[in-house]
Amino acid sequence: MNLRATVPTPAGASATFKQGGGAAVAAGGSELASRVFRASQAAGKRVLILVENLPSPFDRRVWQEATTLRAAGYEVSIICPTGKGYEKKYEVLDGIHIYRFDLPLEAEGAKGYAVEYGAALTKTFALTWRVFLTRGFDVIHACNPPDLFFVIGKFFKTFFGKKFVFDHHDINPELYEAKFGRQDFFYRLVVALERWTFRTADISIATNESYRRIALERGSMDPKRVHVVRSGPKLDRLKQLPARPDLKQGRNYLVGYVGVMGRQEGIDILLRSIRHVVFELGRQDIHFGLVGGGTSLEDMQAYARELGVSDYVTFTGRVPDQQMLEMLNTADVCVNPDVANAMNDKSTMNKIMEYMALGKPIVQFDLAEGRYSAREASLYAEKNDEADLARKIVYLLDRPQLREEMGQYGRHRVLNELEWRYEAPKLLAAYSALWADPAAQSSGAGARAQVR
Repeated sequence: MNLRATVPTPAGASATFKQGGGAAVAAGGSELASRVFRASQAAGKRVLILVENLPSPFDRRVWQEATTLRAAGYEVSIICPTGKGYEKKYEVLDGIHIYRFDLPLEAEGAKGYAVEYGAALTKTFALTWRVFLTRGFDVIHACNPPDLFFVIGKFFKTFFGKKFVFDHHDINPELYEAKFGRQDFFYRLVVALERWTFRTADISIATNESYRRIALERGSMDPKRVHVVRSGPKLDRLKQLPARPDLKQGRNYLVGYVGVMGRQEGIDILLRSIRHVVFELGRQDIHFGLVGGGTSLEDMQAYARELGVSDYVTFTGRVPDQQMLEMLNTADVCVNPDVANAMNDKSTMNKIMEYMALGKPIVQFDLAEGRYSAREASLYAEKNDEADLARKIVYLLDRPQLREEMGQYGRHRVLNELEWRYEAPKLLAAYSALWADPAAQSSGAGARAQVR
């Protein structure tokens, strides 16, 4: 296993040390000129970010994008739902104006999602008008799910010349099929909504190359209008902390997980894997710490009791970052049980980079984007094989030297390749392309009057 670390260079720099001081200075000057140019583009430009599924700043990708744009000179507003710890309907954080709305429910089932998304679209549209008439905006930056915000984007493009950016977080047709196991009328509707979203977008931001291919093939977008901006961790948030042995509940080892609690995320598979660890492999010296909330949390807790493993599992629910970091920093191994399906195979999971940022070795199923992110920082179990997942966990726990090497490899990969500071320039480059488009030059020429 190659653990050699490379020396990180400033994001966007093109020179290397072997090119000599003159080349390095030239590259530095070029980068400075590029930053000055982007700042001039951003000056006076106003961005409105729309989110439906998580509150800000809890949604880390959205918050990183918002703060990056703000630091580059853009004025940024966010419309998002309320959530635990984020109940204020309006507040300003780090210079970013956040407008929140209540959702009637956290949906399950196709009809439930229709109610949730319909309410979210209505409330978001109303708040968009509020922002338009007060702070104003030049571009709507819409994050999915759902693929419905193109309705708002199309309206303000048509009547006020605003631009529309689609931030492609989830592939909703695959997500629908993963949740409901069918390709029915609603599946076809979801495909159509995705297609209309791509057609409305001036540019699309993909979280990885798999999503970029979908934008090109299913969305028929011009390759020049699709930009890959991966979700990278920020190390000022994901801090390495001393372990808390009490979290192991008197056992020798702790396996950590952070994420949503649901069947789509493979928590039921993980619980069956825990049963295999405890009863088939005879390991009563391992505890499991599962951090996160979701609509299936109570069901998963009940399932753990049904399997007879509830004494070996701590469900924290949604908790503040400090508690999450304490659990993950104490973990000897971290696990990602995401189900092997078309959705997860193409999706980049934030939890993988977070585990790596904390120097933790990983066990997960063998999925394309999961393997791309983790590489040698992970062991890969056979797809959806709970017994193999259990064997890989135990194998890694019993090899402390291997755990150390894998953890170091993952952290070095984050430090040198995957950290958000390497992605932030790509986001700003996407916005530069948006404003460089001649058709975009008129987008800021709409109504500029602001009602205070």
